[in-house]
Order: sequence, then C-alpha cells, then structure tokens
Amino acid sequence: MKATTSFSVFVALACLALPASAAVSVFACEPEWAALAQELGGDRVTVYAATTALQDVHHIEARPSLIARMRSADLVVCTGAELEAGWLPLLLTQSGNARVRPGSDGYFEASQFVVKLEIPKLLDRSQGDVHPGGNPHIHTDARNVARVAEALSARLAKIDAANAQVYASRSGAFLARWRAALARWEHEAQPLKGARIIVYHRDWSYLINWLGLVEAGSLEPKPGLPPTPGHLAELLGLMQREPARVIIYSAYNDPRAAAFLSERSKIAAAMLPYTVGGSDRAKDLFGLFDDTIARLLAGAK
Repeated sequence: MKATTSFSVFVALACLALPASAAVSVFACEPEWAALAQELGGDRVTVYAATTALQDVHHIEARPSLIARMRSADLVVCTGAELEAGWLPLLLTQSGNARVRPGSDGYFEASQFVVKLEIPKLLDRSQGDVHPGGNPHIHTDARNVARVAEALSARLAKIDAANAQVYASRSGAFLARWRAALARWEHEAQPLKGARIIVYHRDWSYLINWLGLVEAGSLEPKPGLPPTPGHLAELLGLMQREPARVIIYSAYNDPRAAAFLSERSKIAAAMLPYTVGGSDRAKDLFGLFDDTIARLLAGAK
C-alpha cells in the first residue's frame, strides 16, 4: 500500500512539472514551411528547419542531428511529391517516431493540397530528374501558400485541440494579410506578363504559371543535370535569335552559368531568393515574395 501511495505521489509531481500546454514541436523540411508553421502557431509551436535557402533540397545528407530532431517532433511538415525522397524516408525510419510516420496526423505533405504541374505521362529517367507526382516546387506560386496555410492550420488544431481556437485566429489573420499582399504582388508584376525568361532549374514553373511568364529555356540541359558548355552555346544561339528578358537562378544555384550566358547574350541575370532566407530581404514569407517580384522587375527592365 505504501509503495502504491509513493508511486501515485511521484506521478502527480511529474505531471505538475510538465507545462500546462507544451508547444508542438514542428520539424519542417524546408524554410518556407518552417516560416508558415511559425506564422500559424506563434508561441504554441517550436519550429526547426532542416534545410536552408542555400541548400539544394534534392540532395541533403540524413545526418544524425536531423534524426535526433525528427525523433522529438510532433509534426513533420514537408513538400512531398518526392522532393525529399533521397533523405526524408531515412530520417523517418531511423528516428522510430510513430507520431510522425506517413499516414499519421503528425505527417503533413504540403503538395497534397495544391494542383501540381508537370505530372509526367511517361516516366523516363533519361529525361533527367523527373518527379512522378509532378513538379514539387509548389511554394513559388503565392496562391499555393494560402492553400497550404489553411490545411496546415487545420492539422495543427487536430494535433493540439486545446489550442484549436488560437490556430484558427492566427490562420485567419495571416490569410487576410496574405490575400492583400497577393493582390499587390499581382498588380506589381503586371509588366512581367508574357516576358520570356531563362531558368536554371525547373523550380520556377509555379511562379511562371502564376505571373504569366514564358519559359524560353533552361541552363540545365535536362532537369537535375548541371549546365554544360555545349548546352550553354546552344542557349546563346537561341537568345541571339529569340532574346529573353532575364535569366533567373536560385540562391542555392552556382551563379557561374547564368553569369556566362548573361555576359555573352547581354541579357540581365537575376538571383531570386527561392525561399525564406535566400536574401537579406526574404526574412519571412512576405519578404520572400516582395523581393522576388522586385528582383524580377529590376532584371527584366
């Protein structure tokens, strides 16, 4: 009886030591989803971003430190559509965290909540790095961020029902600000409609679709393959016949191929932040699109 009483006292004291409402631990694969989770969760979440804007998310090492972070996560937020196929499955397996296994409420793929572009009709690896589920770079269309925000807010409320009203309130405030900013960005980008651009990788397809741009060529000969002298020479010939307005590349890309083509074609090259942290101005999601539109306009003059 005495042992039972002592155990009950221990359990009671342990429970008292816990915070009344522990923050939801969010493991975000990419900076854009880390920023979005923070916007929606505020002080009800602690957010860890597994990658930075200066890394190619296709190629990340499944380090022990990432496995440790995954082990303590309550919610994993990633793009999906096989963007993280080279490293995320290993993190999930090695962490042994049942709360975030695929199919559970603690596993969230942003790409499931938007209409994906460039879904291949036939899988042919000779065509380069082709994603069977479609182009995964969904966040470069600001409209998709709003769609993901709604779904992510609902998932947070499901995981942490005690704070559901907080998530609903923060989501409503964020979406109101986002829709106002979206209207402003679309107005500012009107001069870009129909502009021909050269991309580095197919990570701008959603931006192109959103703003009505035209992809005139890619620095990569095939998706995921680095630029080659022969391909750049072909692009230069194309630009001499059908000039583009601007050459764009992401913060994580090697800038040398863009600089090479820019110097010889006399077409401006513009580095776009791609995600939160990709430039000094892109400190959050709003700054990301403010800077992206500004850099596109400046480059396309």
